Amino acid sequence: MLRIIERVSLARYSTMRLGGEAAYMTEVHSRDDLKEAVAWAKERQLPMIMIGGGSNIVWRDEGFPGLVMVNRILGYEDYVSVDSHFITVGAGEIWDSVVARTVAAGLTGIEALSLIPGTAGATPIQNVGAYGQEIANVLTTVEALDTTTSQLANIPTEACGFSYRNSNFKTEYRDRFFITSITIHLFEGNPFPPYYRAVDQYLKDNPPHGPVTPRVIRDAVIAIRQAKLPDPAYVANNGSFFANPIVDGRKVMELMDEYPSLPTWPMEEGGTKIPAAWLIEQAGFKDYHDSETGMATWATQPLVLVNEHAKSAKDVIAFRDTIIAAVQAKFGITLTQEPEILPRQ
Repeated sequence: MLRIIERVSLARYSTMRLGGEAAYMTEVHSRDDLKEAVAWAKERQLPMIMIGGGSNIVWRDEGFPGLVMVNRILGYEDYVSVDSHFITVGAGEIWDSVVARTVAAGLTGIEALSLIPGTAGATPIQNVGAYGQEIANVLTTVEALDTTTSQLANIPTEACGFSYRNSNFKTEYRDRFFITSITIHLFEGNPFPPYYRAVDQYLKDNPPHGPVTPRVIRDAVIAIRQAKLPDPAYVANNGSFFANPIVDGRKVMELMDEYPSLPTWPMEEGGTKIPAAWLIEQAGFKDYHDSETGMATWATQPLVLVNEHAKSAKDVIAFRDTIIAAVQAKFGITLTQEPEILPRQ
């Protein structure tokens, strides 16, 4: 029996720990729970949304006027064919636990995505990636409830519209599909070099005793992340708040004329990625604490916006806008945020 609660504080369902109330909230532990919840909201003509751990959400102060469904659908099934593994994971599984389990089994493909907060079902939405790996590289299908038919659908990778920190689940699929599980394709064995720059440097500074295994990469990524990023369990934040901008060749040359030390990464699909953290730091927001909004940038990673004593989501938005304006004024680049401000306007 589905349990629906009225007037629930959404601050508990965002790692930024701000926001108003949900008119209604329920936890879904199975596909049948989800179907029942969707039917309940449709019958009452209420807006609905499904969330995971809230690590990529800032709730607005006015709250959500419909039904918030918290995804608790679990499951881990491994189909093995020689050294190839097709693993189906419930969308409500904690993502880092999934990574840990695959690494313990000696599988490669997602070890660099260690310590990313949130649930497995959230990973395809913004094509989660880090340290040279992306979920798009290993994902084969997404199972989701199609709210237009009330039936489960299997969406292949090629229909997901993956690009840098983006997918169709953020755009045209946004209100239609609620993800119930994902299937990823991993392999037994060790990752191949070249490794991502920060990981490669860590391995040079901390040489492993033996081959570079998935466990070695996972340990390296965890060490790197823990050294520069705050734990959302203790410090209110949404992780990287801005995506690294991708600019064309003309803009890169223009910037490098003025900033010869500008770090850049050419993208396979075209364009050049510039680290948002560098832009933010150069704009004067390294270890910046704003008494007016109660927001700050994390001392070792200015890409992370921290809620020190903000009183509302408006404070987050105001601080965000201040940084965006400063970077735009200095470099002519408009930063885009990664977390969602909900409900959308």
